[in-house]
Amino acid sequence: MRRQGVITALVAALAGVGAMVAAGLLGGALREQVIPGLSDAGTLTRWGLPLSRFVMEAGGTLTVGVLLGAAVLLPSTRGVLDPQAVRYLRGASWIAAVWAAGAAATLIFTVSDILGLPAGKIVGGSELSSYVGQIPQGTALMFVVLLAALIALLARTAVTLGSAAGLLVVALVALLPPPLTGHSSSSPNHELAISGLAMHIVALSPWVGGLLALVWHATHDGDHLGVAAGRFSRMALWCYVAVGVSGVANVLSRLPDPSLLYTTDYGRLVLVKLALFIVLGIFGYLHRERTLPALMAHNPKGYARPAVTRPPWAFVRLAGAEVLLMAATLGVAVALARTAPPAVNLDEDAVTSMIGFPMPPPITVARLATMWRPDLFFAVLVVVLGGLYAAGVARLRARGDAWPPGRTIAWGVGLLTIVAVTMTGIATYSPVLFSTHMIQHMVLSMLSPILLVLGAPVTLALRALKPAAIRGDRGPREWLTVILHSRALRFIGHPATATVIFVGSTYAVYFTPLFGYLMRAHVGHLAMLVHFLASGSLFFWVLIGVDPTPRKLPYVAKMLLLFVTMPFHAFFGIALMNLGKPLAAGWYTSLHRPWGTSVLADQHTGGSIAWAFGEIPTFIVLIAMVLQWYADDQRLARRLERQADRTAGKTDDELAEYNAYLASLDKRPPSASSSPPQE
Repeated sequence: MRRQGVITALVAALAGVGAMVAAGLLGGALREQVIPGLSDAGTLTRWGLPLSRFVMEAGGTLTVGVLLGAAVLLPSTRGVLDPQAVRYLRGASWIAAVWAAGAAATLIFTVSDILGLPAGKIVGGSELSSYVGQIPQGTALMFVVLLAALIALLARTAVTLGSAAGLLVVALVALLPPPLTGHSSSSPNHELAISGLAMHIVALSPWVGGLLALVWHATHDGDHLGVAAGRFSRMALWCYVAVGVSGVANVLSRLPDPSLLYTTDYGRLVLVKLALFIVLGIFGYLHRERTLPALMAHNPKGYARPAVTRPPWAFVRLAGAEVLLMAATLGVAVALARTAPPAVNLDEDAVTSMIGFPMPPPITVARLATMWRPDLFFAVLVVVLGGLYAAGVARLRARGDAWPPGRTIAWGVGLLTIVAVTMTGIATYSPVLFSTHMIQHMVLSMLSPILLVLGAPVTLALRALKPAAIRGDRGPREWLTVILHSRALRFIGHPATATVIFVGSTYAVYFTPLFGYLMRAHVGHLAMLVHFLASGSLFFWVLIGVDPTPRKLPYVAKMLLLFVTMPFHAFFGIALMNLGKPLAAGWYTSLHRPWGTSVLADQHTGGSIAWAFGEIPTFIVLIAMVLQWYADDQRLARRLERQADRTAGKTDDELAEYNAYLASLDKRPPSASSSPPQE
């Protein structure tokens, strides 16, 4: 079995490299013609760049898969990793080192390819440092090198489940910079391309890497194989759906004309990848229907039935074939990344290149309501949050437990407010009008969070989620409990910290060059909106959250905190109305908006919106706080009444016992000592 695992890994590597070479030749990335008079980096760079990129992509995927196996797939005991999981962490250290080396080689070959210089002249030269410091793609690759090296160092000493999970998060983050600064950032619809590609990478890496780790675990007679396979199967289904949705988004962003799928090299590679994706879905179905039940019947150590001596060959064979197919898919993906998308003549102007769509017409109320621009990130966020909440409520009702309908309504309306400012005309006009952007900011930071925290999602999750199947292991419910009691959340959830983040970050974003920097890229703008939503949710969770908090404040202190905080938002709006120069002037000036007021006048309008909007959340929070205070007083009164009833009942029982004792004394016959004296 061990030998078969090694052979499977080697064959998978060869399959990936072979598929990459074939796809590179098909797409033209490996058969570029040298034009006389232009500098050529040479054969080493032409072949070394895709090979080093394949090593980087495969190393990152394998690192994520091995860390996933250690932190998620294998059970733990009260936060301490199983010895097998610890060995996998040590293996992840070596794989991450290969990942870092592949990223470093990719960086060198990329500079060589761009400048047309041999790779030997790039090493040690100033060209490399200039590329890293000035070009986003170079900065992204250096970011990968540093994070992969960090994982390689920390994975050698980690032994706890929390550290393994942290390394897994770092590995997923390290996968994102290179693809987000590649073709996606220059796509005509780069909003859809960037969100789709980020979702694609985050879903694909755990799926592919997790299966590789699972096959290795199966071929090495690992314990708890049934548990690991079951967990991976549930995760893989969601990953498959996410990869499919994000893949469609990527194709739509780069190939607006369906005929480009079969008339261009890029489109033909997309069709090859689509075919491989469909076959992978068939393999997943066969796993769920055939091999997983057989694997549970095989029953590794730690299950109720006795283990048998026959190894799970059916699972190993099918999973091994799926690994080879995934490796080939990864090779095609690397070649696809090296193949330029077809140039589509869309008469793209400067505005389209900056915001991803043409300048909208003059703003009206009707256009705000009708010019919808769906955002993939927020669409997925709303669907996932709404679906999980509905599933939790359905599970409670299925077992006969009640859930207040008001909380469900608050959660649903909160999600609708997110949709209203991220996918309607407000999202369309937000990049070109500061006033519309301020509407987005105010709703996401001061209205949506209030409704979401009143929905009590954490309380619902704690009641709906089932405990881990294995005693001492951590499932979703246990992880949620650990996070609620963590030191980090106690610090972030402290009222002072939450207030500083909520108020201070607003001033830090707008009154520094950070706002102009974030507006230049869709990723920056998206990160800004997510921060507004998260910081507002944190602050209002401390104030009116139904879910458990690290520190319980009395209602008087909550009201005092509210009245101290809200004036800072009013001051923020007044400051915007009195500024004599526009914020992010370079961004708004370069748009050359042909209609509406000036940039500075529109900024003053945004300041008045920020100043006036503060009254709405303050009123809602006060109403919620008064109702919660009244409800707590009622519960306290009922509890005191029950205690008083129990005390009164106990006193009555004691008095009845004493009276019965006195009555028994009266019924006793007179004793000799108490008889009257004889005369």
